[in-house]
Amino acid sequence: MRLFTNCTAATMDGPAPYGLIPDAAIAVEGDRIAWVGPRADAPKGEAVDLGGRLVTPALIDCHTHIVHGGHRAGEFEQRLLGASYEEIARAGGGIISTVRATRAATVDGLVASALPRLDALIADGVATVEVKSGYGLDIDTELNMLRAARRLATLRPVTIRTTFLGAHAVPPDYKDRADAYLTEACLPALSAAHAEGLVDAVDGFCEGIAFSPAQIARVFDAAKALGLPVKLHAEQLSNLHGAALAASYGALSADHLEYLDDAGIAAMAKSGTVATILPGAFYAIRETKAPPIAALRAAGVPMAVSTDMNPGTSPMGSVLLAMNMACTLFRLTPEEALKGTTINAARALGLTDRGRLAPGLRADLAVWAAETPAELSYRFGFNPLHSLILGGKA
Repeated sequence: MRLFTNCTAATMDGPAPYGLIPDAAIAVEGDRIAWVGPRADAPKGEAVDLGGRLVTPALIDCHTHIVHGGHRAGEFEQRLLGASYEEIARAGGGIISTVRATRAATVDGLVASALPRLDALIADGVATVEVKSGYGLDIDTELNMLRAARRLATLRPVTIRTTFLGAHAVPPDYKDRADAYLTEACLPALSAAHAEGLVDAVDGFCEGIAFSPAQIARVFDAAKALGLPVKLHAEQLSNLHGAALAASYGALSADHLEYLDDAGIAAMAKSGTVATILPGAFYAIRETKAPPIAALRAAGVPMAVSTDMNPGTSPMGSVLLAMNMACTLFRLTPEEALKGTTINAARALGLTDRGRLAPGLRADLAVWAAETPAELSYRFGFNPLHSLILGGKA
């Protein structure tokens, strides 16, 4: 048994703010936490002195698109010149431009381009990353994206959760034929990916430039038949009541939510669906309507925070920056931001074995050169990570 001592433990568990234990110790057996509490009460073990540093659960990025081809720096310039995200998308840019680049890439190429993005997250204290497909929009490329995501987990000592996002956009060859696309490409791709063991969850984009609630329901019905949990990009640009639809399927999360209404909040509260807050996209597309944080808080809806790292609307590689932006742009508290990247992010992925420092959970620990947990959200452009302990291994 290894005993990590001389630290302040933010367990994210218990009644104290952050579940904070000063002068703490954490006992690790194998890849699991065996005990956590005051150092004076610690069991015997091989002691590792952490020098008075802060320890939190390793962070979780629960909404990313890190596997893709190409980039969209040109669209960044277009938006600065006044074009809206929707205008760019309708003109053949946006998601579709990344689809062209991703279809042209091999699995090896997708892995090679994603690794630096994954490494940036790991350097920020992240041990679990969700990776979506959705830039293939045909059977072969959707499968290749998910294969690339699975391979990432063999190249780095982190957990990768894969999400099938075939209902991300309607490809040009199916223009004005969204239902045909679902029938002929998206749903067959989902079945093939599930048969190959490539899918942990299913997502969709419920929006005027993507898919209607009725079309998303078709995707969710197929996911349900395969025994897969669902989540949804909802209410980012308008209110199509996607969050309420997702909640009716017991969705793990509904994400973005700038245009979420009271009925959607109530539905999410009832179902336990996590609200995943994505400040990077809000910032990058210069949105002005913020998610209803106060109403979500009042309703007791758990809130996760994520980078939404993607080539178009959130080319952001830092969970710490996402936490700061969630506080400064949306007025989350630093404790809510840290919960959003630990315990609530785990919940948004359907994971019960991480996100807290508690006996029996994975020993994924982030050690910070910081005195208080609030420092993780307070600074920006600065990374206080000292070290990561992944599965009990430093």
